[in-house]
Amino acid sequence: MSDAAGHLQKLNEQRHTSPWSMREKLGRMAWAMVQATLFKWSPHNLYGFRAWLLRMFGAQLHGEVRIRRTVRIEVPWNLEAGTNTAIGDFAIIYNLGPIKLGRYVTISQYAHLCAGTHETTDRLMRLLRPPITVGDDVWIATDAFVGPNVTIGDRVVLGARSSAFTDLPADMICVGSPARAVKPRIFLDAAGAS
Repeated sequence: MSDAAGHLQKLNEQRHTSPWSMREKLGRMAWAMVQATLFKWSPHNLYGFRAWLLRMFGAQLHGEVRIRRTVRIEVPWNLEAGTNTAIGDFAIIYNLGPIKLGRYVTISQYAHLCAGTHETTDRLMRLLRPPITVGDDVWIATDAFVGPNVTIGDRVVLGARSSAFTDLPADMICVGSPARAVKPRIFLDAAGAS
């Protein structure tokens, strides 16, 4: 066998090696079954029950959280959420890597947080699991996308259908694809408005 053929065979073998441990595979399979049944079929207002299910699978949920039954969470043990956080209908929490949501965060319906990608300079396209961090008092609006390795500062609004591929600074309203800060987020009650 030539060196090139041997190299290709080795690449092919590596390509079929899973980046997930057996324990992770079994946990993901068990969670997929629970999510497709108990989680998804739970009554609309049973937020505490869904939070309990997620905690049973290792999610770190602090205080009261409101997660709708149609939310898709890939790896519950990679999710951390602060108190009074809400995740809306059909949102996707694709947390192959850690996703940390601060306090008073709103993830609107159909939003997509993607903490997983592949190494594009590698023929094997190895799985990468960079984190996503979302600060306190953030609103990620309808159908917005947050990519891997992005930090969203406190009190940011990421507008509807916007896409964040880089960090977003605190106290800003950000829109577009890629998202950019367009104006400061000023709270009228804090600014002494009449």
